[in-house]
Amino acid sequence: MAHIVIMGAGIGGMPAAYEMQEKIGKGDKVTVISNGETFQFTPSNPWVAVKWRVRKDIEIPVRTYLERKGINFISTGVKRVHPDKNQLELNDGQTVDYDYLIIATGPKLAFDEVEGLGPNGGHTFSVCTVDHAMKSHEAWDDFTKNPGPIVVGAVQGASCFGPAYEYAFIMDTDLRRRKIRNKVPMTFVTAEPYIGHLGLGGVGDSKGIMESGMRDHDIKWICNAKVTKVEAGKMFVTEHDDMGVEKKKHELPFAYSMMLPAFKGVDALFGIEGLTQARGFIIVDKHQRNTKYKNIYAVGVCVAIPPVEATPIPTGTPKTGYMIESMVTATVDNIHAELNGLPADKEATWNAVCLADFGDGGVAFVAIPQIPPRNVNWFSEGTWVHLAKVAFEKYFIRKMKKGSSEPFYEKSILKMLGIEKLK
Repeated sequence: MAHIVIMGAGIGGMPAAYEMQEKIGKGDKVTVISNGETFQFTPSNPWVAVKWRVRKDIEIPVRTYLERKGINFISTGVKRVHPDKNQLELNDGQTVDYDYLIIATGPKLAFDEVEGLGPNGGHTFSVCTVDHAMKSHEAWDDFTKNPGPIVVGAVQGASCFGPAYEYAFIMDTDLRRRKIRNKVPMTFVTAEPYIGHLGLGGVGDSKGIMESGMRDHDIKWICNAKVTKVEAGKMFVTEHDDMGVEKKKHELPFAYSMMLPAFKGVDALFGIEGLTQARGFIIVDKHQRNTKYKNIYAVGVCVAIPPVEATPIPTGTPKTGYMIESMVTATVDNIHAELNGLPADKEATWNAVCLADFGDGGVAFVAIPQIPPRNVNWFSEGTWVHLAKVAFEKYFIRKMKKGSSEPFYEKSILKMLGIEKLK
């Protein structure tokens, strides 16, 4: 009898729970541990932040749906992982033993690495969580009544650039609909060496398409940017050249700002030798299994992946939806194999597939593999991307309510893009 515990009830943790429950044998059990009672569809946060969605549109109570499938659920949250004991210490003092652990926590948001950054005590908004997006949601109408400059983007060390681009264009769309875009100068600030780098070294003609889009929408940009400090209504940015040498200092006034932070591993895991690297991300082999603790697997943003390339200002590598889906399936198959006395030999395909909504259009890209040189290096744009993102949201939330482990990307997005299978 095996106990498989999953840390996290997000886009990686929930599908992992459903897939694992379908694979276990009689007497085995699956438990999900989260620090809250809800599943939140994170990709919709930019829509929440401009009041195109409300919280209830993208949240569901997970306990009802997990327990309906026979999956145990604990919403206390994990204080510390004790891998030498195969045990989790919870925030309320309880302990939970496991035979296998799947870590799907997502990241810790490192706002504290830049003075004045973030929605909790800082001066910038965020779309990283629904709670953060709701803070913007509540302030957006006030901003539109008294509009001014916007600064949006991602700071040094960030690895998730797509939502910054999405939010910039979504704000642009909303402001144009309100007929006040002419009152809002907008500047995109990013650690990327060029627009459209995306932490991936670019995909297809992402640089040309994204630069053209920003020019068409009157969005200025600063690349190779390091945000040194944020004060109320002012951001201090140092721009560097392609060799990383300081080029120019900027003091950017703003009436509204959203900046994505760098990510770190969560506190419950940080600093555990052999399990995590220096920033607290989980070290895994090609089978999603930790190299020291063989009964611990990890999926999603919490996994340690090296940057695609060195950049003048540090950037990380994004983990897109397809990649997370692939990690989940490989992990579940490997644990299932081990439970049946077979070797864990399944490998995730770390390919990048993404739909980025821009409000009334969007871009889509496929990078196979994620690290160049690639077999597929495809980037496109069009109104269809917005429609596809809306459909993706509705489908995925419905899938979580249904308790389905059907892979979305393989069966839907790839077919839509004319790609039969990612290899």
